[in-house]
Amino acid sequence: MATASSASPTPPAPQAPPRPPWDPQPADRPPPWLRPTIRIRLTVLYGGMFLIAGVLLLWVIYLLAAQAIKQGSELPFKIITGTFQPVNCPSLPTGENTNTQDFTAAINVCMQHQRDLALNTMFKRSLLVLIGLAVIAFAFGYMMSGRVLAPLGRITRTAHSVASSDLKRRIELEGPDDELKELADTFDEMLDRLERSFDAQRRFVANASHELRTPLAINRTLLEVQLSDPEASADLQQLGKTLLATNERSEQLVEGLLLLARSDNAIIDRKPVDMAEAASQALEQARGEAQAKGVQLRAALSPAVVQGNGVLLERIALNLVQNAVRYNVPEGGWVDLSTEVVHGHAVLVVVNTGPVVPAYEIDNLFEPFRRLRTERTGSDKGVGLGLSIARSVARAHGGVISAEPREGGGLVMRVAIPV
Repeated sequence: MATASSASPTPPAPQAPPRPPWDPQPADRPPPWLRPTIRIRLTVLYGGMFLIAGVLLLWVIYLLAAQAIKQGSELPFKIITGTFQPVNCPSLPTGENTNTQDFTAAINVCMQHQRDLALNTMFKRSLLVLIGLAVIAFAFGYMMSGRVLAPLGRITRTAHSVASSDLKRRIELEGPDDELKELADTFDEMLDRLERSFDAQRRFVANASHELRTPLAINRTLLEVQLSDPEASADLQQLGKTLLATNERSEQLVEGLLLLARSDNAIIDRKPVDMAEAASQALEQARGEAQAKGVQLRAALSPAVVQGNGVLLERIALNLVQNAVRYNVPEGGWVDLSTEVVHGHAVLVVVNTGPVVPAYEIDNLFEPFRRLRTERTGSDKGVGLGLSIARSVARAHGGVISAEPREGGGLVMRVAIPV
């Protein structure tokens, strides 16, 4: 889907350069069995200690067995004469005229050979037993460490639930009064304080919404009534228009502050929202301002459905487009808007012409009431909350927003939200 508009019959705007490549790669996390978790480390520690102890024990037993066999296999007699039939010792002489000393030496060689075979057999079998016991030790250590660390898993799951703004969850760990129970109780106390704090914040936002909007609405009504009076003087008309513009700016500031306060929390009630549709609505709302400033709007919108709040996601697109229109070049400016799905993320990209933005100023643009080379209000381009609101809404949807200077001036804004 593509839309295009032009404010006046000016020469065609220069074509936008190709968008810089941006690939929101998913976070490469190793498999659970390869991560250096506490459970894995305890398993390796206990299993490794058992393995080292087993190797030392096997070596000591081998030395002791070798010494015992050597001492117990010495012949307590001398062979003077006789006839023998070798069984496992082919080097043993069988003749009757064999020298006694040679015959005794041959027997000792045979006995040493038998001792070596016995020791090798014992070593191989002991090694197989050690390997089997090591496997059992590692498995037993893994199970025992998992049982010991089960409370930590419960704490982690509760923390993930709290990260989704479910402040009602508690760990309520039962068991012995050890360090893990103390940690869980401390975490529960912290959640109690956080819940009270967020409740107070929500009440404050609701009260501020009423207390701040009501007088501003009354002032606007009084000013509009005064301006509609045909007998009002020209000076009074000009003063009324000035005060009405100031009042409108104050209303925008209040609405922006309230939206910023509400959008800092995660979105609980999520529905399917097409980022392309939200971007299209934002284009239509910003078209009049773009025509007044002579800025060309261009769009290439592909379906990108996410789970979230449609009003807030539309506000992201609107704030970025309005920011791109207001901070543009005086003549021949353009704004390029696109949506697509990249690696499991719905990506919204807004590219615009404009003044050159130093890279070190990028982070300041997302702070409330911060603009390029100015910190406070005093500009006719907004109240300084547009990018702050966009960042808060993106974070509330589990996404990220980034900006980078465009070569030749302007910015490249990107929003990535998991689908």
